[in-house]
Amino acid sequence: MLETMTGADSGSSDYARIERSIRFLRTHAHEQPTLAQCAARVGLSEHHFQRMFQRWAGVSPKRFLQLVARGEARRHLAEGHSLLQTSLRVGLSAPSRLHDLFVAIERMTPGEYKAQAARLTVRFGVEPTPFGPALLGALPRGLCSVSFLGERDPSEAIDELAARWPRATLRHEPAAVRPYAEELRARMQGEPRRPLSVVLRGSAFQLQVWEALLRVPTGATLSYGELAARVGSPRAARAVGTAVGRNPLAFLIPCHRVIRATSAIGDYRWGSERKLALLGVEHLRLAARARADADQG
Repeated sequence: MLETMTGADSGSSDYARIERSIRFLRTHAHEQPTLAQCAARVGLSEHHFQRMFQRWAGVSPKRFLQLVARGEARRHLAEGHSLLQTSLRVGLSAPSRLHDLFVAIERMTPGEYKAQAARLTVRFGVEPTPFGPALLGALPRGLCSVSFLGERDPSEAIDELAARWPRATLRHEPAAVRPYAEELRARMQGEPRRPLSVVLRGSAFQLQVWEALLRVPTGATLSYGELAARVGSPRAARAVGTAVGRNPLAFLIPCHRVIRATSAIGDYRWGSERKLALLGVEHLRLAARARADADQG
């Protein structure tokens, strides 16, 4: 079914191999695996694997993992600064900036959905992204779902989409979601081209949490407790965690930027390796931007 919907085998994609190599590096970090071992793990020659990883992330595989695990921010954290303060100290954007993705939010309250549900049509399709294939769903008002597939059959993600919009009509129309996919890929590569409208449907608390996530700058991280404080419910870290886990728009609502208070990466609905990859690429991109700014200064 995946071949029919995407026209490609996701297992042979660059990101699928990158994800497996990240998983291997994390699992065997204490053994200091060689480039040859990493390349063999994903069925490539050393030269091909090094070039592919360098093209994808901008650094070598081991250097990528080191940057994520022991980034410059750790020094600031050790000095007692919060995760958000740390992100600002290492030169990230102000938190008031809408994570530089220019996302326009269309809210849909439970009452609005109840009144309109039978007349709504969600068009969907599977599209490739730099972080693996994803199922996208769209309403006339904007994008309403982005879900990474990973190793899952698309039917599972489609079932989840149907459960989220139970009374709407679902139609497989890849052409309808392709413009959204093109903009999504551009943003994943750090090059947003135009404003993007998204439709969020959830409880008042979920909407509050998701909108707070949109204000977390690219490359920054914060804990569940800090996110709870930012939505005015400092004792509701568990409820915030539940809302984060129900995020309907992978990457665009950056729930991958929420980590544990211990600075551990933690779980991620679409796989911890993908979360690590998202954070790592953002960190590298910001470091490159900081170097460019320093050179101009």
